[in-house]
Amino acid sequence: MKTADDAEDGRKHEIATVVERWRIAFFQLYVFLWFSRCDIVVAMKFVCALLSGVLVCGSTAVSHAADSKYIRQGNPQDAQTHTEAGIAMMGGGSDLDEAFRWLCAKGNGGDFLVVRAHGGSDYNPYVAGLCRMNSVATLVIPSRKAAQNPHVAEIIGQAEVIFIAGGDQSRYVNFWKGTPVEDAINVHVAAGKPIGGTSAGLAVLGQFVYGCLEDKPNDADLTSREVLADPYIKRVTVVRDFLKVPGFDNILTDSHFAKRDRMGRSLGFLARIVQDGWSKAPREIAIDEKSALLVEAGGRSKVVGTGLGVYFLQVTDAPEVCKPGQPLTLRSVAAYRTPTGAGFDVRAWSGDGGEAYSITVEAGQIHTSRTGNAVY
Repeated sequence: MKTADDAEDGRKHEIATVVERWRIAFFQLYVFLWFSRCDIVVAMKFVCALLSGVLVCGSTAVSHAADSKYIRQGNPQDAQTHTEAGIAMMGGGSDLDEAFRWLCAKGNGGDFLVVRAHGGSDYNPYVAGLCRMNSVATLVIPSRKAAQNPHVAEIIGQAEVIFIAGGDQSRYVNFWKGTPVEDAINVHVAAGKPIGGTSAGLAVLGQFVYGCLEDKPNDADLTSREVLADPYIKRVTVVRDFLKVPGFDNILTDSHFAKRDRMGRSLGFLARIVQDGWSKAPREIAIDEKSALLVEAGGRSKVVGTGLGVYFLQVTDAPEVCKPGQPLTLRSVAAYRTPTGAGFDVRAWSGDGGEAYSITVEAGQIHTSRTGNAVY
């Protein structure tokens, strides 16, 4: 989900990428001037080439086309490997090496592609340092114009692994929904290729998505208190049918869950989905920071990381009160907390090694069946 922390991380990543690119450019210029014996005319042509949008240094290539940016590290030639389906759902915060290695293994040494709408290529050296892949690349798609470019969809189509970075999911919905980018990602997962996402990238993996469509750039995180008090406030913008990840129909996904106290707003989103007639019994997979859920093709999954784990929610009854301007009343929500090391079958919607409990919301207040009314 979009937060001030996410925005700050994005700014830091972008600044680091720009600084690194200029450092490489000036080093190349220095070397060129030395060997050209300071022919200033030739040197100026070289500077223009550096600024034209394509920069190559060793095994790293940066290219720009129709507003998009593609930074590739490793083999410039595409590889085709036999992949295994799988979904790596990461809850944000610190990146989890184990989850990325699992995702890489599903790609079987092919091409690993990070897609995002903003930011730089900071994932490239991180993933390349963890995994033996043919290449690791970042594709920044910052507008609907960029998402309409056939070359962008072609790049996505050549990847064995897709990872959707964090940031602001409203950009993913606004820029990519209804474009060849959406189509290419859906073709990827339908073909049995692995996909992953963290934070905002996790938020768009389910059929239902909290879109942040009414959030302003500097808005604070939408809180549980606000949503429980009125599930119809303007900022509650839930959308559907963006990505079509197999087995994730009728599911809402969320990240930073316990860390940012998002249970209440999730219950509000689920109530809205029922009240608005989208589903009678929607489900949610909510993942805490520093936790990840690794889902196999058949639906079996395991939890890794050092966070509080993963929460599985299902609405069983229609909300009693879910109206504009009134606090939510919602009863008999089935919850299951899965800590690190435990498992859950997403298709069968049953777990082992975790804890089942029930949740009720009465006039905007959460009550649980756990000792001490514990929510998480």
